[in-house]
Amino acid sequence: MAASSAQSSAPAMANRTGSKQALISLSDKRDLAFLAKGLLDLGYSIVSTGGTASSLEKAGIPVTKVEEITRFPEMLDGRVKTLHPYIHGGILAKRDECHHMEALNMHGIGMFDVVVVNLYPFYEKVSSSSQIAFEDGIENIDIGGPAMIRAAAKNHKDVLVVVDSKDYPDLLDYLGGKEEGQLFRRKLAWKAFQHVASYDSAVSEWLWKQSGGDKFPPSFTVPLSLNSSLRYGENPHQKAAFYVDKSLSEVNAGGIATAIQHHGKEMSYNNYLDADAAWNCVSEFKNPTCVIVKHTNPCGVASRTDALEAYRLAVRADPVSAFGGIVAFNIAVDEALAKEIREFRSPVDGETRMFYEIVVAPEYTEKGLEVLKGKSKTLRILEAKKNEKGKLSLRQVGGGWLAQESDDLTPQDIEFNVVSKKVPEEAVLRDAEFAWLCVKHVKSNAIVLAKDNCMLGMGSGQPNRVESLRIAMKKAGEEARGAALASDAFFPFAWKDAVEEACDGGVSVIAEPGGSIRDQDAIDCCNKYGVSLLFTRVRHFRH
Repeated sequence: MAASSAQSSAPAMANRTGSKQALISLSDKRDLAFLAKGLLDLGYSIVSTGGTASSLEKAGIPVTKVEEITRFPEMLDGRVKTLHPYIHGGILAKRDECHHMEALNMHGIGMFDVVVVNLYPFYEKVSSSSQIAFEDGIENIDIGGPAMIRAAAKNHKDVLVVVDSKDYPDLLDYLGGKEEGQLFRRKLAWKAFQHVASYDSAVSEWLWKQSGGDKFPPSFTVPLSLNSSLRYGENPHQKAAFYVDKSLSEVNAGGIATAIQHHGKEMSYNNYLDADAAWNCVSEFKNPTCVIVKHTNPCGVASRTDALEAYRLAVRADPVSAFGGIVAFNIAVDEALAKEIREFRSPVDGETRMFYEIVVAPEYTEKGLEVLKGKSKTLRILEAKKNEKGKLSLRQVGGGWLAQESDDLTPQDIEFNVVSKKVPEEAVLRDAEFAWLCVKHVKSNAIVLAKDNCMLGMGSGQPNRVESLRIAMKKAGEEARGAALASDAFFPFAWKDAVEEACDGGVSVIAEPGGSIRDQDAIDCCNKYGVSLLFTRVRHFRH
């Protein structure tokens, strides 16, 4: 029966061999009529599947349905439509191979010169706010579409494959003879394989999660989409670009990558790094807070019920470093706050208006945005959503990647254990918690001095902890007396070292992880000077 069926259908196919044909099967039917009319004008006949064919018929465009070609109806609830030799033979046949052409003629298979396909909206379905049932997710995994795309892309020398409606005009220009050569075909083929690869990565990520897999699968793919080409990288001699992570885990998960830029120059490589650091830091605080960052380190942090006061205090913590930095808020920027940002003079001379590269906040009032835009044509104004907790953090090393959970711990998640004789008063403990939350965002070795919910000084990135302490103490000046000190890691030495210098400098409390073989020295030193010592048992290295 199969042989008889093939022979009876062959004559119907034979008259198509040698004609120009385009196969169109679209889930996203954007600009379908434009494409189809353009192909018809160029002399192409159109073959299409189910819903796409119906849309073409409604538009008055002549179309041949796939089942008329295969002489086989759709089956298994549409799971099998195009998986047929009359379709894939017409796509995969190499025109310059005589035996391929002979096989097509023998079986009455027509060739396809253009294949235009996009896939079931799996990504959109499984990432929507409404939870999708597992069975529905499975049904949205496209099979026939990727098969046609891969087949056409493999045979791109003879078959043009298009997966993006943005390429329709270029396709028609190429077919009309306005472009020549294989380069265009290769670019479309690359785009097709990349499209399928990204699609498959979403399916893989979703299935891994559905299977109860842990945070670190044996292998995984990170789909990146080019957002913009940057002027340069960290330095002018380095080329750079910015990509958005299209992983399902990043959908509506917040962060600088998806921030809206309302104003200013285009973002640079370093802008993204600094804005990310500022936003991650300020998002940790519950009360109205301002964070100012320079070279990814917070140089000013302050929390107040009055956002204007928080801003002023954050600047005063280190006005020299704050100049040219990134300012971040965890509350809406209204007109009053915007005016303060625009007009505030540097505490250094009382005259120079503070200059910033970026302002980032969760939202802006209409007047607030208008005022900020008037500060500078170049000021980048970003509106961002808070990062969700539990993200996977990736970092590249030569030949590989490091993966870790994000450092999401806050003071509420840990215990500040008093190990000294002196027990800190409640206000002093709050200062220690504030300093500890700041220090986790400072590059190691990191020391932060804080009081009354305001950073007074910080030391960062030094090869030894003593130097970081001295920098922080110098920044804080006389305000170091009575302040809380937080260290991102334990102190390896105490006497005639960082702990004793901090105690001698007048700090009221020290918060550190503990865990050193010389912890007792730190305890004894603090007891001698009457300083409270807290062990958190949590380290906050940041490299």
